[in-house]
Amino acid sequence: MRNDDATSDVFTALSSPIRRQILQELRDGELAAGDIAGRFPVSGPTISRHLSVLKGAGLVSERRDANRILYSLVGDRLALSVGDFLSAVCPEQIVLRGIQKVTPTTTNEARA
Repeated sequence: MRNDDATSDVFTALSSPIRRQILQELRDGELAAGDIAGRFPVSGPTISRHLSVLKGAGLVSERRDANRILYSLVGDRLALSVGDFLSAVCPEQIVLRGIQKVTPTTTNEARA
């Protein structure tokens, strides 16, 4: 049940376009909360709430650096959560995609 709750938290976090955009902004590395807030047309407290949801879902982490709070993505948390969900819901698609990825390599090796 706990894993279901964790996956639910991830999908709840992803339900907001602003939170999805924050994740995209963090893909190149950590950013200060103020820098993140400056990229959106909403208030600082609103961004803070969005960051709190992302942190609660385990998608971002924070660290203090003097008077700034820096946020960064948490490893493979998003990919693992979505992958686990997809594996549970449509495992045959995961297998088919695996075969499609292997086939071109196998075909190229056969030609060589």
